[in-house]
Amino acid sequence: MTSLIDTQDESLRRRSRWHRVWTLPLLVLALVVLAAVGITALLPSRLVATKVQDDEATEAPYAITPRTATPVDDHVSFGALAGVAEVDPDRKGDIYFVTVSEPSQSVLGWWAAGGESCNRNLPPDVSRCSALPQIDLLTTRDKYGTRTPTETRRISLQMMRTASQVAQYVALKKLGYDDATIDPGAVVVADLVAGAPAASVLEIGDTITAVAGTPTPDVDDLVTALAGKHPGDVVEVAIDRPGTGATTVSVELMASPDDASRTIVGIVPFDTASVHLPFEVKIDTGQIGGPSAGLAFTLTLIDELSPGDLTGGANVAVTGEIALDGSVGAIGGLAQKVSAVRQAGVRHFLVPTAQGPDQIARAREIGDDDVEIIPVATLDEALAALAGLGGDPLPSR
Repeated sequence: MTSLIDTQDESLRRRSRWHRVWTLPLLVLALVVLAAVGITALLPSRLVATKVQDDEATEAPYAITPRTATPVDDHVSFGALAGVAEVDPDRKGDIYFVTVSEPSQSVLGWWAAGGESCNRNLPPDVSRCSALPQIDLLTTRDKYGTRTPTETRRISLQMMRTASQVAQYVALKKLGYDDATIDPGAVVVADLVAGAPAASVLEIGDTITAVAGTPTPDVDDLVTALAGKHPGDVVEVAIDRPGTGATTVSVELMASPDDASRTIVGIVPFDTASVHLPFEVKIDTGQIGGPSAGLAFTLTLIDELSPGDLTGGANVAVTGEIALDGSVGAIGGLAQKVSAVRQAGVRHFLVPTAQGPDQIARAREIGDDDVEIIPVATLDEALAALAGLGGDPLPSR
């Protein structure tokens, strides 16, 4: 007779033998999976990731991804306000500016973002990953254009400084500080028009000081210097080149791609204007680049320097380039910025109407029910939108 204990011991021995048989294969499989993850995390995505550009599949080694949504308040400080202005201490709610990043991608990152679904031929400037709709692939040309990485970084930081200056001017003018002024700056080459003859002799970062013997201290003077000139004319252009100094080059002029009747050098200039304010305003942007925080800066300064609560106590994210006339320009990375806003738990997001219906529709898809997307075209529309959220209107001047 076999006892119950004997039966149980035999059953345990059979299970033990079965477990020993499978232990080694499962261990090997686990090690293979870990090795595969490690290898794909090291391999660059350009081995597999492509994007259709100019009707050709092009390597896409980068991606534009969400970064942060941060209160602007933390970056603003004032000096010498006594008798001139007063910061409202009782505000509730914050205005957030939003950033994205453009890192290199690994094969693992590409796969996690959707793999082959990322390579679909969507509109020419967009490659969208269906698994993660807030991720877009970037080719080297998408990220750097015709510039070097160093030039791109320098230009991006200059654009942020300019956005800060314009925001200060627009905000103070809106608040009635008529002694706020803005002065145009030097003509610095930010980019070169595609196909421009100037591209063979001018470089990004050059400062154009004269054209055909006429001094060009600012862009308006450059336009004056080109009066009476025609496409195909060759003129002497005096420049100041970083690391080289003053020199003169011969440049063949061209017709503007946007207006064939207008003659241009073939450059895209920086906005190097500077502002003069009745008191000191400092916006510490650190190493953040680009102009997209302009509207957020403007609204924050208005909120801080006026009574009441511009946001009605709500946290509101804002993106958009601000122009001197108060219009709000389109920005890059809207889809990624919506994702950053959603992750920060902010419920309302003011975005430029200029993004167009397709980008705004995509933003609403990514925001889902968590983020209300509010398109605005001007500073006044942005102020009205905040009032609609319960914010206090500006006092009448």
